[in-house]
Amino acid sequence: MTMKVSALDHLVLTVRDMASTVAFYTDGLGMEAQSFTPADGTTRIALAFGSQKINLHQAGREFEPKAHVATPGSADLCFLTDGDLTDWQQHLAQQGIAVEEGPVRRTGATAPIMSIYVRDPDCNLIEISVREAP
Repeated sequence: MTMKVSALDHLVLTVRDMASTVAFYTDGLGMEAQSFTPADGTTRIALAFGSQKINLHQAGREFEPKAHVATPGSADLCFLTDGDLTDWQQHLAQQGIAVEEGPVRRTGATAPIMSIYVRDPDCNLIEISVREAP
């Protein structure tokens, strides 16, 4: 049997400021902040969207095991949306979030995409994309 993974369940971002990160992803991108308690009994925060989530680690107080070099600002993430990018640009402007680049055509995992780029509070590069017809 050939072993292979089938989907992404969650990823982890190491952040400098938990409150500003949560505000960016909830107010700016429409994710839902959730508290959860893993087996070690600590309380942690995740950002849920679709059937995935982003677990947040406070820089300097990361949970074990962690990335070898857990560094705020080292991520480059692409999120898909069904919304119109013009509407996204207006929404982001209302939230005080600057669009760094776009709209621009890119190559997505399953289809061509049209994307805009912003930065989160730790300067992670965040791509918001709409699938285009192949």
